[in-house]
Amino acid sequence: MNNEKNKENATPKPVSQPSEGSAAEYNHIKYVLAVMSGKGGVGKSFVTSLLATALARKGFEVGILDADITGPSIPTLFGLHGPVESEETGIHPLKSLSGIKIISMNLLLAKEDLPIIWRGPLISKAIRQLWGDVMWGDLDYLLIDLPPGTADVALTIMQSVPVNGIVMVTLPQGLSSLIVRKAVHMAQHIGVPIIGIIENMSYFLCPDTQKRYDLFGQSHAEEVAKAAGAPLLAVLPIDPNAATLCDQGKVEDIKLAEIETAINSFILINKLPRSKNDIKSKKS
Repeated sequence: MNNEKNKENATPKPVSQPSEGSAAEYNHIKYVLAVMSGKGGVGKSFVTSLLATALARKGFEVGILDADITGPSIPTLFGLHGPVESEETGIHPLKSLSGIKIISMNLLLAKEDLPIIWRGPLISKAIRQLWGDVMWGDLDYLLIDLPPGTADVALTIMQSVPVNGIVMVTLPQGLSSLIVRKAVHMAQHIGVPIIGIIENMSYFLCPDTQKRYDLFGQSHAEEVAKAAGAPLLAVLPIDPNAATLCDQGKVEDIKLAEIETAINSFILINKLPRSKNDIKSKKS
């Protein structure tokens, strides 16, 4: 009986319709992509930022919803600071240098270092408001940066937002791959497709000798990809220069060939337009 009840609770609910006068009525988002791991410290925000930047370089209209309510990183990576502007219709997201629309709880706080001391129900409510009360406008892609774990926030996103696909981020470390597989099984149970795996901090290439060091041990990315039934989109190195740019709020200055390849593979696999120009040519 308990098993049946658990299955019922895990079944996705229909995406709620926006209430009259809410921002969601005026938003047109073509593709919603969640970046997930289950494990903390794997670089989900970093990967989310790189994917969004790569898509923006192709001319797409891109947005990022920072769903890590208690530990938001996205504004810092892009060098953005609140407060955001709001009106009766909804909240206006901030724009990065490359035009990416960004909303995060940190942009709504009076001071960036104030903690969010909320229980699960309040956090879930905040997630639904960031989705429905923000004036996203017309977007080709909205990327959602999920916090660690498979509890309230991940469940709220998968049941309240029309997520088209998930990118799973993992590390080479065996412990990390174990926790990521938990997130994989959750997504499969809920019924949200996993479109690819990205392994972050996979290796370090010494700039003097070009010798490769596997600092976190042997890669388990193929095992995670097999469990997810999804392709391995990219294997990212440890890059001290990238870390410096992130601290400076200049994540958009980072260019990794691996991310460009991941985006191209994702677009090809899902038979999506390769750039904004492809969308325009199809319409004409």
